[in-house]
Amino acid sequence: MFAACLVPAADLAWRAFTPDGLGVNPIEEAEIFTGLWTLRFLAITLAVTPARELLRLGFLARYRRMLGLFTFFYACVHLAMWAGVDWFFAWGLMAGEIGKHRYILVGMASFVLLVPLALTSTNGAVRRLGGRRWARLHRLIYLIAIGGTVHYLWAVKKDTLFPLVYLSVFVGLLAYRVATRWTLRRTGPARSPSGAANAAVLQHSE
Repeated sequence: MFAACLVPAADLAWRAFTPDGLGVNPIEEAEIFTGLWTLRFLAITLAVTPARELLRLGFLARYRRMLGLFTFFYACVHLAMWAGVDWFFAWGLMAGEIGKHRYILVGMASFVLLVPLALTSTNGAVRRLGGRRWARLHRLIYLIAIGGTVHYLWAVKKDTLFPLVYLSVFVGLLAYRVATRWTLRRTGPARSPSGAANAAVLQHSE
């Protein structure tokens, strides 16, 4: 699974060192490529729980954390392409671009929200925060998903088909989450003690 998650990065590296592998505008192509794979890994990560529950694929739970961290990895590469390769870390000019273009502002905000999720992905972080607080924090992933899709939608301007497809996928995954929580509240499950809640979150994050 780890090797499979690295395939897009290997593909990008191969194309970068191949003549015309990234087309006539290699920087823009690399930015689009890494941005799309960030959204794809985000969708795959969010789809683990529905797939595990609906299709009874319990083994997928062990890969959820890895997939989430690869989402962050490709987001970092995407940002590095823009900041380091496109703008050569010209901080003043980049700040002007963020203020000037709303799609960059939304994308940057989504990345900032993704950082604490990556930093609290360890079992130790779950224990320090407590299961409930950790779970509340990691619900930001849905806001990040919507923000990332809006970033994509506003960036392309005219060709909106694929951004709307991604948006539909994320809205569907969010709707599943909301419906599941509503069903649990209606059935009124017994509340777990904090230790059991932490154990459940640890199992879910692995």
